[in-house]
Amino acid sequence: MALETIDIVIIVGYALALLAIALIVSREPRGHEKNTEDYFLAGRALPWWAIGASLIASNISAEQIIGQSGQGFAVGIAIAAYEWQAALVLIVVAKYFLPIFLKRRIYTMPQFLEQRYGPGVKTLMSLFWVALYTAVNLTTVLWLGGLAVVSLTGWSVLWAMAALAGFAALYSLYGGLKAVALTDIVQVVILVVGGCAITWIALDRLAGAEGALAGLGLLMERLPGHFEMILDDAHPAYGNLPGIWTLLGGLWVLHFSYWGFNQYIIQRALGAESLAEAQKGLAFAALLKILIPFIVVVPGIAAVMLAQQGALDGAALAQSSDRTYGELMASAPAGLRGLVFAALIAAVVSSLASMMNSISTIFTMDLYRSWRPARSEHHYVTVGRVAAFAAMGIALLLARPFIGGFESGFQAVQEYTGFIAPGVVVVFLLGFFDRRANTASAFAALLGSVLVNVLLKFALPEVPFIIRIWIVFAGTLVGAMIVARLAAPPAQERTVRLGDIAFATTALFNTLAILVIAILVALYVWLW
Repeated sequence: MALETIDIVIIVGYALALLAIALIVSREPRGHEKNTEDYFLAGRALPWWAIGASLIASNISAEQIIGQSGQGFAVGIAIAAYEWQAALVLIVVAKYFLPIFLKRRIYTMPQFLEQRYGPGVKTLMSLFWVALYTAVNLTTVLWLGGLAVVSLTGWSVLWAMAALAGFAALYSLYGGLKAVALTDIVQVVILVVGGCAITWIALDRLAGAEGALAGLGLLMERLPGHFEMILDDAHPAYGNLPGIWTLLGGLWVLHFSYWGFNQYIIQRALGAESLAEAQKGLAFAALLKILIPFIVVVPGIAAVMLAQQGALDGAALAQSSDRTYGELMASAPAGLRGLVFAALIAAVVSSLASMMNSISTIFTMDLYRSWRPARSEHHYVTVGRVAAFAAMGIALLLARPFIGGFESGFQAVQEYTGFIAPGVVVVFLLGFFDRRANTASAFAALLGSVLVNVLLKFALPEVPFIIRIWIVFAGTLVGAMIVARLAAPPAQERTVRLGDIAFATTALFNTLAILVIAILVALYVWLW
């Protein structure tokens, strides 16, 4: 089913409104030239609601919408662990990690590593992150977003990806983080409204249901296996979601690496006007995170019954579960189809813009500025824009050969990220809390994590990657602590003085944190 006139009007209206907002918020006062703090950190003036909305808009991309909807179809609600555990991690990051970062007034994660371990560690991690964001994150979002566009337009995947990339570049290259973060507020509203709409439609269409709520009850009755959070070892998806290890194992490592030390995520908090605002922003994002599975995963589960009833192309979905959301969009009525399509575009371009901004920040501030110091602020902003454009071009070339061959793009990106995540988490945790951690221990953790992960993947292929990541993390942590005590201790000025940092939080943050924890406990008890 193709887009109709009303759908096109809605999509074009959304695009023009977004570009207009980006241009308006990006304007600088007369006589003020945009500097690196303006471009990369929004002038450190972001309020909590912009931070929270931007975090979710940056995170919820085609990887989540397409990938998790497909996993909802293939596996069920168990994939929601990626979202719900992340909500708790956001609370921990806000309380214990943000005070350290903001106290040091850093631009980037590699900048903190340079302060703590020296320039060598900073350079290595900068190269790691630029490569990961370009070759894995950008490519995944482009590929999965392109597949969804194809389902409604009939374009080739390459043209669909190019259109998404161009749209994201239009507003992000000019305005920097401020344009990205403030337009993300619009993106989140569209994302939530469109996601709720597709969920309602999918549940309402189930035969025998009397409305969406009745449809949910029918779905839980007919497909009880799709509403189990903890899978047993006989389940076909156990290799990706290994039962209780999903709750106790390496998924936490992935989450802390992503939400605590990932540049394009934490950059929003670094742009906050104060620590309290940043913490409230992360708590707000945690609440929104709890909502995401209901507007992404549940429609994928509903698609199982809809395919059984002949309402969706079951053969196409069986061939590739990543087609699930596209099929659901195509089946929506005119007008609403355009809104849902706009929601998907919102998620995709927001993530693309965020990744482009973060790649340009790390490349410019952590790599290029070290090679070419003492240049003008305008020069560095220009270099950042060129770097972002180049990264997007490389991602376009890599998307089909790199991601297109995987059955699930979502699981593919988790697998690739898992190679580096244990080392990243170890380096930061020891940097925070172990005064003996030094340059040698950081190199041992980063390089050892990748090498051991690769060896275990090929030596023990039957071990689920979430368990493998946990094993690598534990081994890397112990190994790095041993190396730290064999090598000379770091200079006193490089260590983190926790006594100088205030970890107290506001009453509002504490209330939101308790609410998040209570909701998560209730969900796991209900769906265990």
